[in-house]
Amino acid sequence: MRFASPTLLLVLSAVLTAAAAQTPPVSPSPSPHGPKGPGRPAPDFALKSLGGENLRLSEFLGQVVVLNFWATWAGPSRQQMPELEKLHQTYRSAGLVVLGVNVDEDGARAASFAHTLKISYPVLLDTRKQVAPAYDLQTLPTTVLIDRAGTVRYVYHKYEPGEEQDYVERMRALLDE
Repeated sequence: MRFASPTLLLVLSAVLTAAAAQTPPVSPSPSPHGPKGPGRPAPDFALKSLGGENLRLSEFLGQVVVLNFWATWAGPSRQQMPELEKLHQTYRSAGLVVLGVNVDEDGARAASFAHTLKISYPVLLDTRKQVAPAYDLQTLPTTVLIDRAGTVRYVYHKYEPGEEQDYVERMRALLDE
């Protein structure tokens, strides 16, 4: 078995140290650092809703937006959506907007799923996956909290039961800004 020479180890150590010094700090958000991550403007889009009307994200400037990307085949979506419905019912009068963005190819299946779960907040259809890439989807569901100025503040690339308590704390802070 051969080992690296001390000189090679010294050079490798120097290279790794220099690379680490140039690495940007990780965001304090639950998300790593996607291209449209915290601190950046939320990419605007328009999508057709299950109700048939086109909705544009920029129409909700001045309100705090919870943007939730989901799919019928993603088990955690089924767990998360009723919790988002509760947030919608509780905080909409305070200026909170919940928007669900379904990324399935079958809009009828998404409609049936949302109806079964008694979702009353707007569900938008991204069947051609035009919007999802702008939000750096890594897993489903992905939830993005957007402040009143249209800036992405927090990104959650998963859902675990009980996580909505973190949403509530962060949403309340955003609603108070």
